[in-house]
This record gives sequence, C-alpha cells and structure tokens, in this order.
Amino acid sequence: MTGRELLRMVAAQVCVHGVMTGTRLAAPLLALQIGYSAAQVGVMLALFALSPVLLALSAGRLADKHGLRLPMHLAIGGATLGAGIAAIWPIFPVLCVSALLTGAAAATTQISMQRHVGRAAKNTSELKAVFSWMAIAPALGNFLGPLIAGVVIDHAGPEPAHEWGFRAAFAVLALMPLITLWLLRGAHEAPPEPSEEAPADRSVWDLLSVPQLRLLLLVNWMQSAAWDVHTFVVPILGHERGMSASTIGVLLGVFAAAAAAVRVVLPILSERVPEWGVVLVSTVVAACALVAYPLTPGAVSMGVCSAVLGVALGAVQPMIMSVLHQITPPNRQGEAMALRIMTLNFSSFLMPMLFGSLGAVLGVSGLFWLIGGLLVVGAPSVKGLRVDETPHERPGDPR
Repeated sequence: MTGRELLRMVAAQVCVHGVMTGTRLAAPLLALQIGYSAAQVGVMLALFALSPVLLALSAGRLADKHGLRLPMHLAIGGATLGAGIAAIWPIFPVLCVSALLTGAAAATTQISMQRHVGRAAKNTSELKAVFSWMAIAPALGNFLGPLIAGVVIDHAGPEPAHEWGFRAAFAVLALMPLITLWLLRGAHEAPPEPSEEAPADRSVWDLLSVPQLRLLLLVNWMQSAAWDVHTFVVPILGHERGMSASTIGVLLGVFAAAAAAVRVVLPILSERVPEWGVVLVSTVVAACALVAYPLTPGAVSMGVCSAVLGVALGAVQPMIMSVLHQITPPNRQGEAMALRIMTLNFSSFLMPMLFGSLGAVLGVSGLFWLIGGLLVVGAPSVKGLRVDETPHERPGDPR
C-alpha cells in the first residue's frame, strides 16, 4: 500500500468516526436543553458503545466474506442516516436511534479499514507501520467531529445553542460520510488467498480457543481499563482540587494529544522493537504513571503524568493490532477484530459504573492505584504475545 493510499484510508475513517463523535457531543447537549434528565442522557450515551457490542461480530464476518466495499457502504449509509434523521426530527427517541446508528457505523468502519490495510501490508514492519497510522484516525475524529458540531451549534442558529443550530450541526455531520465515499473510490482490494475458504459452521468460540488470542484480549482490556480510569477520574480529582473546567479539559487534551503523537513516531520505533516489547514497556510505564498521578501536587505535574500515560497507552493499539493480524487466519481476521472491539466497548460500557461504585469505597486515589496494580500484575503475561516465526495451528486451518 502506497503512502497516498494509506492517507486516504486514514481520512476516510476520520470522516465516519467524526460523525459519531460529533453526534455524541450534540445529541446529549440537545437532550439536556429540551429538558431530559442527566440519567436519561447517560442512557443515550451508553447506546454509542452498545451498538458495537451487538453488531461488531456481524460486521467482522461481513468484512471477511465481502471485503472492504460492502461493509463500508453500509457504514457510510448508517452514519449519514443517523445524523440525517437527527437533523430532521431532533427529538429524544430519534437521537437514541442516531446514537445506535453512528456508533455501529464507526465500529464497522474501524473493523473494515483495519482488516483492509492489514491485508495490504507486505511484511511485519509494514504491518506495524500501517496500524500505527490508522490508529491516528480515531484521535483525529475525536477532535474534528466535536469541533465541527460545536462551531455549527453556536453559529448556525439565530443565537448560540438554538434548535436550528443543532439541526444544522447534524446536517453537516450527515455530509461527512460522503467524503469517505469519494476517498474509497479506486481502493484496491487484496485478492483472497487459496486457503481462505471459511467453514460454514464456524463459531466465535473457535477463535477464543486460541490461548494467544485470549491473552491478547486480556492485555488489551487492561490497557483499556487504564485509559477509562484516567478519563473517569481526572475530572473528579481536578474538581476536588478546585481546578477550573478549562484546566481539567487541558489535562484530558494533553493525554489525547500525547496518545496521538506517539503513533506518528511509532513506525520508526517499531522497526527495531518487537510488538510484545513495546506493549511490555508501555504497561510498566502506564502502571508507574497511574501510581504517581494521585501524588502529584498541582496542574503542571498532573499534566506531565497525563502526557506520560498518553504516550504509554497510545503506543499499545497498533502493536496489538499487528499481533492480532499475525495470529489470526486470513478468513477470520475481520471476525477477530470485531471480537476485540466488542470486548473493549463492553468494558467501556461497564467500567464507569464499576469505577463509581469502587470510588465510593476506595476513593479517587484508590482507583488509580487499583488499576496501576492490575497492570503490574498483568505485565509478565505480555511476553506471551511474542509471535513465533514458525507456522502453528490456527482456527480455520485445514489441519
């Protein structure tokens, strides 16, 4: 895959992901403005993570069977429809449907894109490089979608945050997937390999029977829990210390920026260090940052911890995806990627509730130290992600 083709894939994912994140900003704000409670808005927000849990596996199997185009056309249609109906009927039930549609579209896009670029890679070094670049797409989408939605909401109506401003924001978001459609024209699909005939009675349990895949999902979940605890706890810790909303926002922004920045330089580093080595170092560094975070005295030192944690956790996903691609047979790669997304989204759906319950008992510092301890305990198992050079039996092999 050429650099130009890879950039087109990154931009294509940014556009669909940006629809989801823009809708995730606009829909709750509109719901609160028209009088719905915080609890009802919380249910709506959960739907963004729930739809990938329910549909990711089907999306992965669709990508395995049909390649890039059909899943992406469905994702583009879902994202456009999700934002479009919110522009036409900005009422709470429709906003909930929009959350389901845009969440499913973003997950389908991620699965299809990751499978596509992984199959286009010619060797392990290129595999790590393309996944590093593709990992930048969600970060850019997290920035671009809310920025577009916020600006339009404040400036498109007769006054800021007017209903017509929200309608206009959803309408603009609905147009973004059309850019994806243009970017994907001429995308070259890797030809199927002779051994890619999928068994008719295959089950996801076949994949979970592979010890290395189970370990990979566990390691990835630990990193995700560290990411979630930072997102959940930093606003609470900042509030307890009397920090302003803008200061707390800067702390979260530093974390996100560091996570995106490390993925730019990761292709250079990954040529010299194996995937499991990067994940192991990242796990140890993240554990140290989590343990130190509650002990930091002020905003500057908290910002340093946020940056260190962002670098550590940001480096993990491309390496995880590279290992996942290598340990999964070609006819099951989309399904395996879907299984990973299901696991992480289900965790993101449940972990905030668990953190809230544990925080009442352990306190804010206790949550950081609990997840930091989890990473320390789990760090030795990362060595099990070492990919063997010799062939080995995988689910779906004819042997």
